[in-house]
Amino acid sequence: MELSVSIVKELAEQLTVKQSHINVDDVIQKLFQEVSVDNSFGPLDPQMEDIAIQLWNWAVTKREGPEITEHQRAKVRHVACKLVHSCGQENPSENSIRKQILMASKTGRTWLDCKNPKLADVFLGLAVKSLETLYSRLISRGDGASDINMPKADVEKDLLRVLSYQAESAVAQERHQEAVACMQRCREMLQRLPKETGYLSLMCYNFGVDSYNQKKYEESSFWLSQSYDIGKMNAKYSPGSEVQAKVLRLLATVYVEWDCQQFKEKALSAISLANKDCSSPSGLYLKIRILLRSGAPDEQLRGGLTELMESEVTLEVCLSGVRLLMGEDREQLAFDFLKKVCERFMSSPELGSALVLHIELLLQRGKELLAKQKIEDVITGHYTGQPLTPQTLTTLHLLLWDRAFKHFEAKNYTEALQWYDYSLSFYKRGQLDPNLAKLQRNRTSCFLNLQQLEKAKEAATEATRCDPNSIFSHFSIYKIAILENNVDKATQAVQEIGLLAQAPVSSEERVLLKESAAATLLSLAAQMALESEQQETAIKALESLCEHSQDVTQVLTALRCLVRLLLSTMENTTEERRNCSLDMLLSYLKMAQQRVSTLSTGTQRTDEAHWFRRIAWNCALQCESAPIRMKDFFAMSYQLSLLCPVDKGMLMAQKTCLLMAAAAALELCRTTPHSPQQPELLAEVLEHIQICWNAWNALKPSGDFSKDPTEALLLLYEFEARAKLNDPKLDTVLESVLELENVDSKILETIAALAMEPPAHFPVLCKKALRIALSLHRKQPQADLARCSQCIHSLIELSLPRGVCEVEARVLEEVWGYYEEAQAIINSAPEDSTELEVLWLLTRAWNTGILLYSLAQYPEAEKWCGLGMSFLRHLGSLQESYQKQMSGLYSELLERLDKAKRNLIMEE
Repeated sequence: MELSVSIVKELAEQLTVKQSHINVDDVIQKLFQEVSVDNSFGPLDPQMEDIAIQLWNWAVTKREGPEITEHQRAKVRHVACKLVHSCGQENPSENSIRKQILMASKTGRTWLDCKNPKLADVFLGLAVKSLETLYSRLISRGDGASDINMPKADVEKDLLRVLSYQAESAVAQERHQEAVACMQRCREMLQRLPKETGYLSLMCYNFGVDSYNQKKYEESSFWLSQSYDIGKMNAKYSPGSEVQAKVLRLLATVYVEWDCQQFKEKALSAISLANKDCSSPSGLYLKIRILLRSGAPDEQLRGGLTELMESEVTLEVCLSGVRLLMGEDREQLAFDFLKKVCERFMSSPELGSALVLHIELLLQRGKELLAKQKIEDVITGHYTGQPLTPQTLTTLHLLLWDRAFKHFEAKNYTEALQWYDYSLSFYKRGQLDPNLAKLQRNRTSCFLNLQQLEKAKEAATEATRCDPNSIFSHFSIYKIAILENNVDKATQAVQEIGLLAQAPVSSEERVLLKESAAATLLSLAAQMALESEQQETAIKALESLCEHSQDVTQVLTALRCLVRLLLSTMENTTEERRNCSLDMLLSYLKMAQQRVSTLSTGTQRTDEAHWFRRIAWNCALQCESAPIRMKDFFAMSYQLSLLCPVDKGMLMAQKTCLLMAAAAALELCRTTPHSPQQPELLAEVLEHIQICWNAWNALKPSGDFSKDPTEALLLLYEFEARAKLNDPKLDTVLESVLELENVDSKILETIAALAMEPPAHFPVLCKKALRIALSLHRKQPQADLARCSQCIHSLIELSLPRGVCEVEARVLEEVWGYYEEAQAIINSAPEDSTELEVLWLLTRAWNTGILLYSLAQYPEAEKWCGLGMSFLRHLGSLQESYQKQMSGLYSELLERLDKAKRNLIMEE
């Protein structure tokens, strides 16, 4: 691909000319892609070199605006250098060559710093070529020529630098032999450039460090040897004895880790030379390490240890030597050396760390009795002029606790207590410290296992005093309360654990730890209470666990346990306690529903939802005498069923739950008609009914439900709820009832009763329902005359005028029709008619006649009184009594009617 000069110019101008709107990174990337390694260069504009120089200077002096990254700088230098080399003449001037050398070497160095040795090689190669060209020109002038601008020595110095860069690039690309060749050329040039000795020595050292870190021991040993040899070439310009010793120590380390047995002599030679040139504790320590790894005899090691002790060495280095000896199974040598160390540092405030190490080593070797003696000596010294430093004391505490824990695990509680008591000896009376609280809790556990209850209580009390905000301290109190069967104290401890779990702490990690620990302790508390048959305490612990645990599975397990516990206690108990238990059960089920809903869909979610759903169902069935609880349990069973996979059985269960919840709510409204919560309950009923319709409509296509009364019940419940709410939509509900395939007259009679049941008052709807029910009764092959008679009774009751203002011809005509039907029924089956019903009909007809008489409606009055008289023959035993009374009154009525007629005629 050929270079586009115009594009390069435009992009270069965008960078070098101040433009705030450009994206520097995008422009640099486009420029880099345009002038890439793969591009070919045709004849370039002579001005291109000036553009390249501007780009170079821009990259060097970029200070205003956002700083460019080293990678971006490398790309700009790459472009500028390529352009300068491409613009060069066949026979460039020395100044042009110098410019090319500078740009190529710096570009190569920049790519090396950007970890891109392949691109660096391109420019380093150009730099070497230009340097060789320039050097040849300088040589061709002859020995007497003088070059003012750049002497030959400077050219050689630049060439050495570029060759060292090439070596660095080769090492980065794992081309070891190539790097060796480059470095060899550099070494040959040191005779003429002695000042570069330190530079090359340090470069080889760095190569050795990199190879060592990559575990390339052979290459590392070569470069470190080169570094040391180069450093010896010129003492004046050497890196110095300290650096040379450092090189030798690393070289010895390489030999040890490479193959200590094979290179033992080389390693010892290197470290001995290092210690001779510049002795240091690290060098002396390394010598001991080499001797140990190579399996040197004890006598030789003693010499090395003596040499270490005679140097200006710190206590920590000596103790590291002791640990090293123990690690290589030189036990006797380690203890002898440790003894000398203690003598050497007897007056040091850090001596305690040596004593603690001595105790640690004794314990590691199972010399527990000697360790105890040493501990007692340390305790005595701590209070008589040789106190342990805080750091050393912490280390000792850890040792003592670890040994105590091992004995505790082995159920050697007396031994464990002794080791804890050693630790307790270092605390002052009355001291407040969380670690002391932990120590006292551990002692409490030992005392409890030794059945020393009073001492356990003392230790637990002390733990709570030291750290009252620790859940573990209160758990110790809880354990003792369980053993004492102290329900109040155990409950209080559980409450404290719960409260502390909610208390804020500074770190989020500590919050999570606290919640997890509290949940674990509450779970253990419940288990302990159950094992001790203390159900009340177990319930408190489980309730607190459910409140504070974030583990859904743990909470659901606890809720299952709570449910079982309550169900087991509900048998053979008082009604009051039983109701209290049911209310608690409902709260558990609500919590279960919330936690199950957070589970992802799967087997666990389904199983948990089914289990709690069945519990809610069974509890609802046990609440026949408590409609409000029955309603809540059925509603909860429905809520839990929503978390289960939907199938025919689940839809049936949902439908039944909603129906039963609605029925229970209506029953509650019936028993407490004046309750202020009644509107809310009735609204809940309507909500259940609406949801139940949805479930029912989803269920119907799955089978034959022709005999299922669900639709009728839903409409009946809706009618009752709306009637109690005085909802004008009642007539719509009645129409829906009439649209049922098989309308039952009983439902219509119930609707009629509900329409008039206070506070409802819908006489029109009531009569409509009764008339349809009466019609359905008549259509039956064998009509139920008693039911028919009851419908007519209700219709007459609703229709008869109750005062003067209600007397209308239309109303009387309607009621007369009902009376005719009543007479027909009585005449068809006189033996089935009760005297009370007949008497009621007689009395109401007679009273209507009297009412009409009072209104001077004489013909109508005679008609209705006569209607009443017609029922006398059906009265049976009461006939004679009523006939005497009514006959006289009826005769008197007729006389008054005749008189009224005559007066009317005379007036006319």
